[in-house]
Amino acid sequence: MTPSRTHLVIIPSYNTGGKLADTVRQALAHWQPVWVVMDGSTDDSAAALRALVARENTLRVLTLEHNSGKGAAVLNAMLAAKREGFTHALVLDADGQHASADISRFMQASQNSPDAMILGVPEFADDAPASRRHGRLVGNWWANLETMWGGIEDSLFGFRVYPIRESVRILQRIRGARRFDFDTELAVRLFWAGVPPLNLSTPVQYFNPAQGGTTHFHYLRDNLLLIRRHTLLVLEMLPQLGRIWKLRQQARRKAS
Repeated sequence: MTPSRTHLVIIPSYNTGGKLADTVRQALAHWQPVWVVMDGSTDDSAAALRALVARENTLRVLTLEHNSGKGAAVLNAMLAAKREGFTHALVLDADGQHASADISRFMQASQNSPDAMILGVPEFADDAPASRRHGRLVGNWWANLETMWGGIEDSLFGFRVYPIRESVRILQRIRGARRFDFDTELAVRLFWAGVPPLNLSTPVQYFNPAQGGTTHFHYLRDNLLLIRRHTLLVLEMLPQLGRIWKLRQQARRKAS
């Protein structure tokens, strides 16, 4: 496989355990290069990557000393990727939930529409937790309000291809979008910046602890974070309703 010089995979990881190495191997089988950001991990997940790094020259591991959150980890990798000439990054969760087999399909969509953000829309299996399937409905409604129903089908799903330059510009300008609010806020702000959404369905699999599944989602803390973030986004949206409406019209024309 010839490594891409414009599109790379970024995998932020914090205490993901044995699933990390499996996820990285699967990603490398479908796309190269792959960069992993160890976001202040304190488990032994980095040890399993050493053998992979030794034999895979398209795999890079970036290490952050302290846990700073998904958004901060992705920004760190995007800054380095931007310096090396990459234009787009597919962000993949480290816990194996996302379908690595769809990486090339998402990258191809990005190469065909480089001005867009490619947003994954989760296809839930019957055994998916009800909180995952139904809990996102409220957040999606707010994100659609903030973009005037401009086409963001899922505001929370983390399997996405982002344009690097515009994403870096946005993330460096704001203080938010560093933790669980990352995917929601960046998608909304990219839309406001004129980056249209392109939605692709993709399966998602959830693993229980016995299968090596991990989660760092804290129900009360992270939902309060999202409530605060949506409140601020709505307030910021109000003075620019006319401009957002025009962006909504443009995005819908491109999608049709």
